[in-house]
Parts: sequence; C-alpha cells; structure tokens
Amino acid sequence: MDWHGIAADIHQHLWIYLSLPFISAIIGYVTKVVAIRMMFQPIEFFGIKPWFGWQGIIPRNAERMAGISVDSMTSHLITVREVFNRLDPERVAGELEAPMTEAMERITHEIAERYQPGLWNALPEFVRRRIISRVQADMPQTVAQIMEELRKRIDYLFDLKAMVVGNLVRDKRLLNRIFWETGRQEFKFFGTAGFYFGFGIGVVQMITWVFYKEPWILPTFGLFVGFASDWLALQMLFRPLRARRIFGLKVQGLFLQRQQEVAHDYGNLIADQILTPAKFWEAVLCGPLSDRLFEVVQRNVKLAVDEQAGAARPLVALMIGSKKYNEMKLAVAEALMRELPAALQSVNGYAEDAMDIRNTLITKMRAMTPEQFEGMLRPVFKQDEWLLITVGAVLGFLVGELQVFLMVH
Repeated sequence: MDWHGIAADIHQHLWIYLSLPFISAIIGYVTKVVAIRMMFQPIEFFGIKPWFGWQGIIPRNAERMAGISVDSMTSHLITVREVFNRLDPERVAGELEAPMTEAMERITHEIAERYQPGLWNALPEFVRRRIISRVQADMPQTVAQIMEELRKRIDYLFDLKAMVVGNLVRDKRLLNRIFWETGRQEFKFFGTAGFYFGFGIGVVQMITWVFYKEPWILPTFGLFVGFASDWLALQMLFRPLRARRIFGLKVQGLFLQRQQEVAHDYGNLIADQILTPAKFWEAVLCGPLSDRLFEVVQRNVKLAVDEQAGAARPLVALMIGSKKYNEMKLAVAEALMRELPAALQSVNGYAEDAMDIRNTLITKMRAMTPEQFEGMLRPVFKQDEWLLITVGAVLGFLVGELQVFLMVH
C-alpha cells in the first residue's frame, strides 16, 4: 500500500486507529486488576474440584503464607521470650487478685462439697470464712510462682507459630487483610502501571497496524502487553532493592521506598489483631502445649494445698483418704485452669502496655535491611508469579483477537 492508500485508510478508520492505544491501556489495566483479585479472591474454592475453579492464591496457601509471615516476624522482629520477659509476675498476680479471690471462693466450696459432702455446710460460718480467707491470701503467691515459671519456660510452654498460623488459617480474611494493608499502595500502582504501559505499547501497535494489517499482529501485541506490563510492574515494586542514582534521579523499588509507612501500618495491624494479650492467654491455656502448662499449674497448686494443710495434712488425708486427697489437689488445679481464661482478661491492659508489641514491631521493622523487608510482601507474588503473568498474557491475547474481529469486519 502506497502513502496515498495509507492516508486514505487512516482517514476512513481514524477512530479505530485512535482507539488502539486506549484499548491496549485497558488491557494492561484490566489484566492487572484481575491478577490482583486472583491473589485474594475468592476466599474459598469456587467451581468444581479439583481442577475446574479457583481459590485466591493467598487463601489457597493460607498455612504456607501465614508460616512465612510468622517466620519473618520471629526472625527479624519479635520473640515470645522477649515480650513475656517484660511481664512482672508480681504485677500479674496483683492484677489477678480480685477475679481470683472471687473464683477461689467458688473453687473452695466446690471441692469441699465434692470430697466431703455435707461437711462444708455443717461448718460454722466463721470457720468457712477463715478457710476461704486463708486460701485467698495464698493465691497471689501461687499465681506469681506460676507466672514466673511460665516466663522462664515460655519457649517450652507456648508455640507462637502454631497460634498465629492457626488463627490465620481459620480466618483467611484476616490473612488477606495483612497482605493487602502491607502492600495496598503497590497493588494500586500495579493496575495504574498496567494502564500506562499498555497505552505506550498501544501506540506502537497502532503504528504497526498502519503498515502491516496481519491478523496475528493485534493478538500478539495484546499478549505482549499482558505479559510485559505484569513483569515490568513486578520489577518496579521490588527492584532495585537499594536506592541508587540513575541519570541523577534516586531510584528504588516502590515497596522498599515505603518501609517507614508500611512498618507503622503493619505493627498496628499485628498488635491489634494477631499478637494481642487475649490471644496469647488463649494459646497458652488452650493451645497444643496447654497440657504442659497444666503440669506447671498442678505442681504449684499441690504445693500450695500441702502448705495450707500444714500440720493437719496427715489428719486431712486420714479423714478423706490419701487417694482422695491427691485427687482433690488435682481437682483444684483443674478448677483453677477453668477460671484462668476469664480472670486473665483483667490483665490485658497491663500486659498490652508491658509487652509493647506495637512499638517493638514498628521500630524493628523500620530498621530491617532491604533484603529482609522485601520478604514481607514478595512471597505473595513469588508463590504463583508465573500464573499471574500468564493470566495477563492470555487475557491480552483474547482481547487482541477481538480487536482483529472489529477491525476486519
């Protein structure tokens, strides 16, 4: 086709030619938005298992993704021993004094009635009061001893990874939220970059179509837009890791540039939703290692009961039998374990201030090296990066085929 023919063709199909860069830009944008949504949605598998359907990459790999988060957290930011050592056993016992005083009255009555029915009610009121007062007076010391042993043996008694992974696997929306809030600006940039990259490539596509009206050109460009814009956007998020000067401009991966801001948001989210005192107590008391804590409680309760019985211990054992006496001590420990979850809620305010998890996370995350900081978000993309790029390329190819249909009809 000569120049006269080319000019006539452009004049006749001007709006179609002008639409090519914008359609290419839309391809770039839509493929990115779809890719991002595929990372987070749907929460549960949608379709016909196992092959015909989809589940968001993060929810589908919830256990692995949560594990990566915990490993990064414990390797670079915080340890259980570090935060538990900030708790003062005496202060915890003081915070627990009021709820445990009330609980021990119930426990004393319950145990007495179970192992010596009728005797408790037959005792004069002043005797019952004295017994309860003695038990209540010794309780803070027993609680302080338990807390001191818990603090010293926290690595043996508490599994942080099991707690966090278990919570996030059960609550995949929270897992999504962690990664979304960590990288929300980057995800938004991902779509915007796709639009501009697509527009630029679309201009080249338009010029190429002017001279070569081959049916394969538009689908090929669509495929290239979807593929290249995904790949280039990912590179811009994480490369270069360290700031460098290029043509006088300071250049660094966009996610790395926001380290100070991300650290603030991440620290607040984790402290408010994951590493809360309430969740710590729940994991210690009810988690996979709770049987080890019960052994600690049982040992301290047995010592406390024996001390309270004092010189009368042989007489008490004779009255109810040695076997029942030992069973009674076990029952006291079991009752105490039942009461602790509710009682520990009164400690949450002090524990949150003392553990200072929020500031610890923010401060240490801001001090991370670029390599360490990249690991906070990069695994989300790296897990199925090839799939995201492939989806973008395929969508771009299909839109290119549609363009061919519109151009030749």
